[in-house]
Amino acid sequence: MLFHHSLRASACLFALVQSASLPGAEDTPNTGFGGGEDLVVTARNMGGSTANVITSVDTLGPDVAQNANVNYAWELVGRLPGVLVTNFNQGSTSGKFAFRGFNGEGEINAVKLLIDGVPSNVASGNMFYIDQVFPIDIAGIELVRGTSDPRYGLHNIAGNANILTRIGGTYVDAKASTGSYASHEGQLSAGLERGGFSQNYLVAYRETNGFRDHADLDRLSLAGKWFYSFSEDVRLGLIARHYISHAEEPGYLTFVDSRRDRRATNAFNATDGDRRKLQQASLHFDAAVSDDFDMTAKAYFNRTRDDRYVKFSAAAAQQRRVTNEDHWGALAAAHYHARLGAMDLMIEMGGDVQIQNNESLRFTAVNRVPTAQTRNQKMDLTVGGVYLQAILKPTDWLTITPAYRLDWVGGDYRNRLNNSTARANDYGSIKQPKISVALEPVEGVTLYGNWGKTFQIGTESGAYLIAPRLVDLDPSINTGWEAGVKLARGPVEGRVALWKQSATGEIKRKLNDPLGDFDNLGATRRKGIDLQLSAKPVSGLSFWGAVAWQKATITEPDPATPLLRGNEIDHVPHWLFSGGVDFTAVERLRLSVWGGGQSDYELTTANNRGRWGDYMTINAEAAYQVSKSVELSVSAKNLTDAYSEYVWWDGAQSLHSPADGTNVTASVRVKL
Repeated sequence: MLFHHSLRASACLFALVQSASLPGAEDTPNTGFGGGEDLVVTARNMGGSTANVITSVDTLGPDVAQNANVNYAWELVGRLPGVLVTNFNQGSTSGKFAFRGFNGEGEINAVKLLIDGVPSNVASGNMFYIDQVFPIDIAGIELVRGTSDPRYGLHNIAGNANILTRIGGTYVDAKASTGSYASHEGQLSAGLERGGFSQNYLVAYRETNGFRDHADLDRLSLAGKWFYSFSEDVRLGLIARHYISHAEEPGYLTFVDSRRDRRATNAFNATDGDRRKLQQASLHFDAAVSDDFDMTAKAYFNRTRDDRYVKFSAAAAQQRRVTNEDHWGALAAAHYHARLGAMDLMIEMGGDVQIQNNESLRFTAVNRVPTAQTRNQKMDLTVGGVYLQAILKPTDWLTITPAYRLDWVGGDYRNRLNNSTARANDYGSIKQPKISVALEPVEGVTLYGNWGKTFQIGTESGAYLIAPRLVDLDPSINTGWEAGVKLARGPVEGRVALWKQSATGEIKRKLNDPLGDFDNLGATRRKGIDLQLSAKPVSGLSFWGAVAWQKATITEPDPATPLLRGNEIDHVPHWLFSGGVDFTAVERLRLSVWGGGQSDYELTTANNRGRWGDYMTINAEAAYQVSKSVELSVSAKNLTDAYSEYVWWDGAQSLHSPADGTNVTASVRVKL
């Protein structure tokens, strides 16, 4: 049956490529843009798939991911066009990615992260769980932009990112690497499939002294994946992950110190560091009732244990920050294919519930000896949602996709320092209508547009009606639209998309606030244009490039800050650019050169502390296939030793975290 191929495709990954290569692509037009290898399958797709979403989708293939040498997997997402990468370079607090005019500061975490389709944001929206994923186990990365995707609610403000790992197949894939800053890494991904049963395992370890002083880091990740197909139509699986890391933090330098020696640390950061432990377990179920009806469901449990000591400046106290979170939930979707007269019709219905049990503790400390407790919060939060989506194809060249999503929020808060309690804000039913349209006037050309609403609620203590607030907050509603054209003709593929996203009552977390409260930004507007192009002019030679322009503005500020009207939101560069060339024309030899960068950004919403953060880096890799099973490679990042940094304002001064200089990694990879 068709479903058997769909199961095997998703088991091996590979709902993670351009729409033209996805199961279900016969139902929806091709608006995706991909990089690297993909797997072409012909079966229709399961419910809850990105193939049923008409918007700008970007994908990174398994070859690009598995060949990469990175400290963390979030760096890989930066290889995708128009993605802003924020590199804190502070041990376990390493960095994150964002897009569509949102920054990566952690104040507004606007991207829903999923790993193998499992929600993987912590309560604040941050992306701790991406640390578990190592490159050799990645089957693909899929990025969905904009407000028209109805599958997810919480944190799906600007879009979502799904990292799929290797499931199914029989193989052994091992990679050992050594490089600059005493960096050493071993990765092993293995699979065994017999009959209807598949098992896959990951063991990965990385240690490094880091580019800067006092930046030692070690990370261990373990994963097991067991799936059984009862028939061609029914599959059940279990995924379990365990991750632990220890990291020192080099801290933030003053401007003068950062220019004097970018590898330095401060004496007062000598005891800063983090111990992070992450665990995930998930059940996966897929079934095809008939050729026209199928369903998918997942249930999961996530656990975070994070214990961090950090001192931001000489004048500040050291803090101990303890985060304990248990999250569990379920997602399900079903869709039905039919004919309505002469029109093809697909109807999909789905929903999810996410339950959080969170504890946030903070202390002042001196050299890791706590002196006073400043936060002791216990928070329960439940967010549930349902959606209905249809795909209508009245003709071969026209696709219309209306959708509607509703979400509800509930929960309780306790401040154990003063024994006060509060309930979650009554956000009511959060309504999110959406619609997408695509036209294919000629082969290889797709015109598409979409409109929709997503939402933001407060995170951590910001989600609750805490005194002195007496009135429930409304959700911040993001209304966005996009218009684009996708071209795929012969060796050339390109996409241009114009977009805009406006929000009401946008809030941002106060990152260093004892209560964990928020500021009201007010009404905001983000807009931009994305341009992407790739070409394979001759066999063995390919080029790709992307440039994005964006601007994020406060249009109607909080009444308490009227001077912010018209100001830019901090840490949002206007320009993001990337590109590269791959050469494989010589047998057994693979050469790649790629680079990227950004323009500068405002340091604060007051727009009076200068613009910072512009950079451009160039990277390269050479690999030689010694035999059928063995490949040797050398990669170099930041070839020109360009200076780049993350900068923030602590209320009195700018603080700087320089990024890595030139670094080289040598690897041997064995595939059996």
